[in-house]
Amino acid sequence: MKKYRVIAKVSDDKFVKYNVNNLLKFTAFLDKEFKGWRWFNVYNYVKKQKGSQVGNFTNKTRPTTPYIQI
Repeated sequence: MKKYRVIAKVSDDKFVKYNVNNLLKFTAFLDKEFKGWRWFNVYNYVKKQKGSQVGNFTNKTRPTTPYIQI
């Protein structure tokens, strides 16, 4: 199972960070909980470390698959 760390900008001055397994479900979650979300960056999940960035999406340019093909 793929696992990602995601940082999302959800308002003018608020960012949230989540560990995510499915990018499509995460996008649906953002739509429900943070209607005005702007963008999110996706990083490989590495425990207690910063993983490398593998993708970024906006409210207009959304992921089309649950995982990022590297």
